[in-house]
Formats: sequence, C-alpha cells, structure tokens
Amino acid sequence: MPKPLTDQDKRKQISVRGLAGVENVSDLKTNFNRHLHFTLVKDRNVATKRDYYFALANTVRDHLVGRWIRTQQHYYEKDPKRVYYLSLEFYMGRTLQNTMVNLALENACDEATYQLGLDMEELQDIEEDAGLGNGGLGRLAACFLDSMASLGLAAYGYGIRYEFGIFNQKIVNGWQVEEADDWLRYGNPWEKARPEYMRPVHFYGRVEHTAEGVKWVDTQVVLALPYDTPVPGYRNNVVNTMRLWSAKAPCDFNLKDFNVGGYIQAVLDRNVAENISRVLYPNDNFFEGKELRLKQEYFVVAATLQDIVRRFKSSKFGSTEVVRVDLSTLPDKVAIQLNDTHPAMAIPELMRILLDTEHQTWEKAWDICTRTCAYTNHTVLPEALERWPTDLLQNLLPRHLEIIYEINRRHLERIAKLYPGDHDRLRRMSLVEEGDQKKINMAHLCIVGSHAVNGVARIHSDILKVRWDSKWSAAPGYHTAKLIIRLITAIGEIVNHDTVVGDRLKVIFLENYKVTLAEKIIPASDLSEQISTAGTEASGTGNMKFMLNGALTIGTMDGANVEMAEEAGEENLFIFGMRVDDVDAMDKSGYDAMDYYNRIPELKQAMDQIAGGFFSPDQHDLFKDIVNMLLHHDRFKVFADYEAYIKCQEKVSALYKNPKEWTKMVIHNIAGCGKFSSDRTISQYAREIWGMEPSLERIPAPDDPRQ
Repeated sequence: MPKPLTDQDKRKQISVRGLAGVENVSDLKTNFNRHLHFTLVKDRNVATKRDYYFALANTVRDHLVGRWIRTQQHYYEKDPKRVYYLSLEFYMGRTLQNTMVNLALENACDEATYQLGLDMEELQDIEEDAGLGNGGLGRLAACFLDSMASLGLAAYGYGIRYEFGIFNQKIVNGWQVEEADDWLRYGNPWEKARPEYMRPVHFYGRVEHTAEGVKWVDTQVVLALPYDTPVPGYRNNVVNTMRLWSAKAPCDFNLKDFNVGGYIQAVLDRNVAENISRVLYPNDNFFEGKELRLKQEYFVVAATLQDIVRRFKSSKFGSTEVVRVDLSTLPDKVAIQLNDTHPAMAIPELMRILLDTEHQTWEKAWDICTRTCAYTNHTVLPEALERWPTDLLQNLLPRHLEIIYEINRRHLERIAKLYPGDHDRLRRMSLVEEGDQKKINMAHLCIVGSHAVNGVARIHSDILKVRWDSKWSAAPGYHTAKLIIRLITAIGEIVNHDTVVGDRLKVIFLENYKVTLAEKIIPASDLSEQISTAGTEASGTGNMKFMLNGALTIGTMDGANVEMAEEAGEENLFIFGMRVDDVDAMDKSGYDAMDYYNRIPELKQAMDQIAGGFFSPDQHDLFKDIVNMLLHHDRFKVFADYEAYIKCQEKVSALYKNPKEWTKMVIHNIAGCGKFSSDRTISQYAREIWGMEPSLERIPAPDDPRQ
C-alpha cells in the first residue's frame, strides 16, 4: 500500500499551472531534457543532482540569449551613452533564481521541475556563489549592475574572473580555518568566453622619448581573455553584460635555442603570467601593497580601456569598421565609474592612450579624461587607502609613473595659484607622499582625475570634503581578527552551556558568511547592530537590507544610519553614542581607555574576565592581546560609547516585550526605506554624474517584431 501523504507532500502537489502557462511548462521540460541529453551527455539513469542543476541553468539561460543579443543590437542601433563600471569585485551570489525572477520564469520552472520529479530548492542549493567579491564594495557593485539593467542603461561591469574567490571559512575547535574557494571547479553555466576580444596587457619595460612621440618598449605581455556573463533587468527584456578578464600567457615562446627542458620550462613559466587572475585578495577594506595586487589592478584597467575605445570607435553590431576616429567626443558617449581606488590606474592609462597612441595634446587629453571618469570612495580608514611605492610603479609601469608625476606637477601649480604660500596645503593635497618611501596616493589621483567624487553615504561624502589627512597608528590585522572570532566562539562555549541561560540564549558564529547565507539571515533577524564609531564606516550595504526586511537598527550616527534615521524618524531607530563632531573633539582632547575601565565596574569585570582566562580556562592569556589593544591602542574608542550602548540595549529589551509597539516601529522602518533602493541610487548617478537618462521602457522580446 502507498504511504499516506504528509503535509509537505500535499504542499508539493499544489500546482501552479494557473500562474504558469501549460505551453511554457511543456517547453521548459522539453528543453531541460534536451540539455540533459545533448549538453551534459547524460540520461536519467546516471544523471546526478548537479547534472539536473546544470540542465535547468542552461534551460533558463536559453531564455536570456535572445534578449542578450537583441539588447546589444539595440544599443548599437540607438548609439546611447554607455557607462562602464570598473570594480575589482562583483559579489553576485547565485544567478539562477535572480534570472528566473527577472524573466518571470520562476513559477513555470517550479512547475516543470515538479512534473519532472525534482525539487527546485534542492537544485538551487547546488549552485556555487560566484567567488568574485567578499564585502560591501563588491555587493554594492552587484546591486548596481542589476539596477542599471532594470533602468535600461547601456551599462557594462568590468572586473577580473578570479579562479579562486574569497576563501571558504570553517570554524574548527573555535578557530577560523580557511579553505580554497574553488568555485569554478564544476564549470559556470552563465559565462561565455570571448577569445575574439582577447587583448594584450603590458608590464615592465622602459620608456623612450623620441621625435615621433613617447614609446613604452621591451615590455612583458599578458593576454586578457574576456568572459561575458548576462545581467538581466527586471522584466524589461534588457540583458546587459558583465565582462570579466582572465589572464593568459602568450604562446610566442622564444625557442631559438630549443631543447626539451627549455620548452618545458617555458610552458611552466606561463603560470607566472596567469597568476594575475588566480585569486581574489581576501579583504575589500585593507590595503596590501603587493606587486600581484597592482598587476591585477592595472590588468583589468588596461584590458577594459582597450575594449572601451574599440567599442567607441565602432557602432554597428558585429562591425569591425571604424566609424569614429576623433576621441574628443569620448565623454559624450562614455562614462567610466571607478569603484574605489582599485581601478585608479584607469586615469593614467587613459592619458597614456590619448597622448601616446592618439597623439592628443596634454590639455586636450586631460579634458577628455576628467570629463569621462568619476570616482566613488568607500572608506576614509587609512589601512584601506591605497598608496603605491614609486619604485614599484617605476619597475612595473614606468610610463604611468611619468604621467602621474606630470598630473601632480600641474595639479600643484594650480593649488599654489589658489593658495599662495600655503606649503602645508601643497603637501597635504599632493599625489606624491614624501617620506622614508615615496608613494603615490591613489585616492588623490582619483579625485584630481575625475569630474565627480562621491562617498557611498552622504555623511561619508561630507567627511571626504574636510578630512583627508590620516590621523590613525596601523590596523590590527588578520591575527587580531581571527583572535576576535575565537573569542566569540569561546564566549559561546560558556554561555551556551550555562545552567541558567543556556536554554534561552545562544551565542552562535555563523561560518562562511556570503550572499546566499545573508539571504537567509537578514529576513530572519529582529535587530541589526550597526555600531561603528561615528565617521569610520562608509555606509554598509547590510543595514539598509535589514531595514527593508523588518529588522530594527541599534547603531551610531554613522554611514547610512544617518539617512535611515532621517527617512524613518530617529525615534524609530535605537541611536546611541558619539557623533562625528564628538569624535573629532575627543581626538583633540585625548581618549583614555583606562578612565572608562576604572570608572565602569561591569566593563572592568568583562575585560578582566577576557584577560584572565575566564573564557579560555585551558590557556589563560589567550585573549590578552585583544584587551591590550582595547586599553592602549584603540583608535576606534570603543569604551567611549560603551555606557550609551548598554543603556540603548535596555531600551531595545523593553520595547521587545511590547510586540505591538515593536511592530509599529518595524512598519515605520519598512515604509521609510524606499530611498535606499539601488534603482533610486543609480537613477541619481545616471542623471547627476553620467549625463544619462534612465528608462523603464521594455525593449521588444526576441519573439516580438522589431520596432
């Protein structure tokens, strides 16, 4: 006898055919089986769950392709201004569900997989998060690509196709352990290699100044192979492109002294060139001045600018015919947005192209460059600000260093005329920082070389205008970060086994936080803690998502919290602590952590417990470095906000006991979060920075007649 159906089985049997057309479901099933058979070369006897995921992904991708091609045809026919978003990270997460929603296919696919005896959620869980980002900078870039497509903007995201993404984080015995994120090991059904658009990128060499102009010679060449990923807009038939570059060694080995060993070594040496796109650096707000990182930054810039110029010079779809030879109109047709300082080399690279290849005068080239480029700054923290040593630039990119020096000379001439005799201002505003090691300040380069500069929250833009000097000793670094994680898990071991609160309160560190995990955590949260010291957090893409999903915010007046309080009303957030002016005043008067430690008994007890081994009974001094940092080297002044934070948490607890009033506050927050839509943000970027007009019009679908 068949087993009786469970409630879950009954729910699975509910058909959505009323919502999904029967013909559409039938087509999807046919195409699913076609891909399983012809693309994956499997039948249902040997196919795995991963095969079924790939069959479904390819089926959904089929619905993108026609729209993707037609969108590019549309752009070539209409010749709109194009925006190029340059970012070293795109934290995209998974693609399948987003694509189904944007193409209105989700219900039909759900029904088709059900009729095939498969579970849609199981298949979605097989997809790897794309290993292309690791923080707010990359997530913002991903949201912006989505919105640019939904608003009908001719937009392209350009970055690096990292073979290994941000590491997978495991917690073993309370400690963080890193594992390689081999996200491409099973292939990526969403990307399409474009070897026909492969471009050379040059490094090293020397500069010759000749009668015919400046030449960069004797360089080492790495090839940039593009991979295109479709970015669909929301139900408007627009599919834009994210183009990611992969590094490849050229094939022209020097084999004049041929021997087998030499040939083998030449092949093995290809790895050095191809390492450029091998791995994503594991932090988006910490500067590591490694040569490989600088190579990554120039690699993506050089390849992208060649692509931009090529596309600017042609207009017909698929045409190689050059129809524009004068680059003076480049700013009318091209907008380049630099997502933080990582793509800053776009400025001297564009100048190099205009000066050395297109033979423009400096004045004309600089006018084109500054009207084309715009810059978004993500942080004022000194450990994140990129300052590249001039000797590294001289070795790796000698022509670009020459150009940067000339940009700086002209910039300082202009400042000297505006502020005669103000030598300290010249020092502060120079692109070149003198000292034990001469360095180029990349944020200053971006500001000088762009026509528009913004922070990612309004308070951050305001801070940028008045505070560029670094006023803080080095960041705590990875050792301290890992030690803090260990402290959290150690506290969890004590709290979770406590006989009084252990069954009511849990401290849990969720490992391997990523986009897919955030999609589960954020809607489930009641309280969002945004507790950075005022003036130190750029924005935080998370706080607005918590707000939208019904979590209330406890936080300082920092980043986007300021604008969230304006939109929902400050009375509907739990705001505590110092404001930016208070922090600046404390910098002048001095911050003494020991004063708070000696004055607040519960704070002292907490520090003593951490330092004395209460949370690490087998290793009493395990966390002494954390306490020492908080007491003697804390540039974030954590203790200064401690009392206000505790009092504010008491308000949170009191309101949480009153579900009706809590829910009222939640509703105010959700109703007030419309401003934080990335569609609204991109509309503002388009109009105020790029000189483009968003559109909500649909372009014809592939099976519609051409207009």
